[in-house]
Amino acid sequence: MDGSTLRGMCLDLPGAFEDFPFGPDFSVFKVRARSGTAKMFALSDLGADPLSISLKCEPALAEQLRAAHPEITGAYHMNKTHWNGVRCDGELPDDMIRDMVEDSYDLVVAGMTRRDRESLGWTRLAREEA
Repeated sequence: MDGSTLRGMCLDLPGAFEDFPFGPDFSVFKVRARSGTAKMFALSDLGADPLSISLKCEPALAEQLRAAHPEITGAYHMNKTHWNGVRCDGELPDDMIRDMVEDSYDLVVAGMTRRDRESLGWTRLAREEA
């Protein structure tokens, strides 16, 4: 997988955009809802070799993934309970990385208000709240 493919995975999600709060080398992918709220779901130096990405993850699942895959570790400079560092060097299938990107996005969107989730098309989550 290359940086362009990884960028596309992140930006294909509703409301996703790329930001550079840590300088030009580090792409921070956030989701912005109608209210203007923007929350980070991924962080990567897309030009690094090997390519890696930091993704939010449920704590229990994060531990399972780290135990099963040496390419997945606690994310550097992030809360290791909630963030995984994923090496994208070809050892993990692209579909698995895509699933982890989508899971990270889902966790962030699930924490938004009902109105913001609905503005992103997450009506299923809004209905579960009722």
